[in-house]
Amino acid sequence: MDEQVLRSLIKWPNVPDCFGWLTLDRRGQWRMVDEYAQQNQLSGQVIQHTALNEFISRNYASDQLGRFFFQNGPQRVFITLAATPWLVRIIPGEHGPRLITQCQTQMKPSAALSDEDGNIYIVGSIHQTIYQDLKTQQFETKEYASIALLHDHDLDQFSEMAKLREEACSFGGSWNWHDKQLPLDPIHSEELSKQFKFIQQPQPQH
Repeated sequence: MDEQVLRSLIKWPNVPDCFGWLTLDRRGQWRMVDEYAQQNQLSGQVIQHTALNEFISRNYASDQLGRFFFQNGPQRVFITLAATPWLVRIIPGEHGPRLITQCQTQMKPSAALSDEDGNIYIVGSIHQTIYQDLKTQQFETKEYASIALLHDHDLDQFSEMAKLREEACSFGGSWNWHDKQLPLDPIHSEELSKQFKFIQQPQPQH
C-alpha cells in the first residue's frame, strides 16, 4: 500500500466509506459504476487510465469481514466482485508458466475448482493486504490463502494441463503445474464466497 495513502488515513481517519461505485469484473478489469449505472443495474465503464488502474491495484486490500476495497487516500471504496476477489492469467515465464493476478502479483497454486458453468478457479496463496485495526489504521501484508477466477482466455491452456473425470454436475481430476499434479475438484459457484470467506457485494456495517 502506498505510503501517502497510509499517511492520509492517519491525518483524516473518519472519512465515510463508499459503496457500489467500483466493480472488479470477470476479466480482472476495474469498472466505475456511476449513479445511472447503479440505478439501471449496468456493469459500468471499464477504467482505461493506466496510472489509475495501477493505483487501485497497489492499494487493494480486504478487511476482517472479507470485504475487499480500494484505499483511495483517506476514503475506503468497497468493491463489488463479479466473481472472486482475484482474477489470474497464465503468463509464460523463463522458468515455466506463472499465475499473475489483476494486481500484477503472483499466485502460488495448491488446487483448482470447476463449477457448473465450466469456470475454473485457482486456489492458492497470494501476497495481499489485510486491514487489521480500525483504531490504529493498521494493515498487515503477507501471503494468504485465497481463490482466483481463471481468465476465460486461458481455459484452453488449462485444459491441456488437466486430466478430467466427469462428476455429477461438473468435472474433477488433476492438473499439472510445474511437474506437480494438483487436485481439480467440482464446486457450485454459490459455495465459493462462503467457503473462501469473501463478500461479493459489500454493505455498510451498522
